[in-house]
Amino acid sequence: MNDTEHLDGGDAAVSAFTAAGADYVFCSSGSEWAPVWESLARHHRDGTPCPGYLDLTHETVAVGMATGYGLITRRPQGVLLHAAPGLLQGSMAVHGALLAGVPMVVTSSESATYGDGPGKDPGGQWYRNLSVVGGPHGVAQPFAKWSNEAASVHTLPTMITRAAELAWRAPAGPAYLNIPLEILLEEWDGREAKPIVPPGSTHSSPDEADAVAAMIREAANPVIVTETAGREADGFEALTAFAEAWDIPVVEPDSAVCGNFPRTHPLHAGSDIGPWMDEADLILLVNCRAPFYPPSRRPSKARVVVIDEVPQRPHVVYQVLFADRYLEGNVANTLRQLAKRAKDLDPAAVTARRAAQEERHADEQASIAAAEARAGAAEGIDPVLVAAELRRLLDGQDAVVVDETITHSRVVKRHLRTDTPDSYFYVQGGLGQGMAVALGVKLAARQRPVVLTIGDGAFTYNPVIPSYDASRAYELPLLIVVFNNRVYKSMNLNHRRFYPDGAAAETGEWLGTDLHRLPRLAGFAEPFGMHTETVDAPDALGPALERALKAVAEGTTAVVDVLVTR
Repeated sequence: MNDTEHLDGGDAAVSAFTAAGADYVFCSSGSEWAPVWESLARHHRDGTPCPGYLDLTHETVAVGMATGYGLITRRPQGVLLHAAPGLLQGSMAVHGALLAGVPMVVTSSESATYGDGPGKDPGGQWYRNLSVVGGPHGVAQPFAKWSNEAASVHTLPTMITRAAELAWRAPAGPAYLNIPLEILLEEWDGREAKPIVPPGSTHSSPDEADAVAAMIREAANPVIVTETAGREADGFEALTAFAEAWDIPVVEPDSAVCGNFPRTHPLHAGSDIGPWMDEADLILLVNCRAPFYPPSRRPSKARVVVIDEVPQRPHVVYQVLFADRYLEGNVANTLRQLAKRAKDLDPAAVTARRAAQEERHADEQASIAAAEARAGAAEGIDPVLVAAELRRLLDGQDAVVVDETITHSRVVKRHLRTDTPDSYFYVQGGLGQGMAVALGVKLAARQRPVVLTIGDGAFTYNPVIPSYDASRAYELPLLIVVFNNRVYKSMNLNHRRFYPDGAAAETGEWLGTDLHRLPRLAGFAEPFGMHTETVDAPDALGPALERALKAVAEGTTAVVDVLVTR
């Protein structure tokens, strides 16, 4: 710093994000952030450490990229939004981060004095009816893990680090802090926050683990059901070792939102929990929010063990687990402890369930192969063919798939068959975030190919232009594959289900579903110099995807709009 410069709240904020270990600050610009920008400019000029800064042109892109980055790194990052309007615009993505269990510190700022206080005039700052009664922190409370306001520049650094520490602890999620502009402009005495360290882990007692091991040992037909085990550090590997040690099949229901277990593994039992509801005598729920639907649908005879660090999720409105026993604590550690206890098993029981699972697995592989053969012989492009071609092309590439399809999500999971940790994520909290989440994943895993599978309806919900801008500005090439059936099919399916003989069925007037009027979706990427293709013939699909992957490998985002038949 030179003699005319002094520290202010902007420096306090940058210092705190540095102490919190944030690699990046994801910013959707607002007029209140000049103090932070000035501090970052000084850090850059003087060569002093600070988080990287990303200038993003939409709130969903800022929060979504922080989410994607956090899915890979599992560490809190900083997000700057604009006052209450920016927070409201980004609220769906903040809620998505809460559901995805991603830690971050989200901040925005409104004036507290509206120019009537001492010191620098903050300017209009929304006092003309555009501010929110109760402040932005009141707005954020329902969709953030923790929400508060910084009351002083002297406590600002430790408030940010406290927010980061709260965000990081289970259940991980976004913490929000309102920082009034006057505090950012106040002179700061330089009292920095202590750098934060990773949370300590909690563990179930050996006696509790022994009791569950005894339940597994006594069970003739146990099954593991998991939604988010793979979201935990080492959770994917620990679940695989646990299932193998006890020879227990693993079901990833449709509610699974990440890769938890190798889908190519002989113990993978598909996505349908239905048959197990009457057959299983022990159900092990590993990181499951809502395994049964409707929630009142309980297993007919199975005892239920819940393995989860925070099994009763505070942000889930209605959660029914039917637990007979809980193992609470670090999930990977719990699974490792149970794997060590896989001793004195009944050979006959293990042989029987292994044979049953081998038959189920063989049937599933045959069904997958048959579906792909039918898709390959069809006249148009079946969605199964798209997923199968992607699997073929991504084999051995260590790719990450971010999925924002609805009607095709089962097809994507079933036929892509990801089998490594952090290789599949389903976007949480509402459509319109997939591009941003994929960009954040790419930022955290620059050496890995990142593929976004997305429906045409979801594509139109995304902030497409700001996402393409971020991709080009920060050199984050993606492969975007659009499953384009020219319809909001999920809406249409419910209309048909609720009113099978209604007026719409009689007249063919299906409202709220038609997307034929949209222009060529790949064309939006052309002004950004990206690789674009539109494909409507099966024999053109493979070559188009190959060219697109080549463009991505060379550093250019590629968009392949695939006109599918259903």
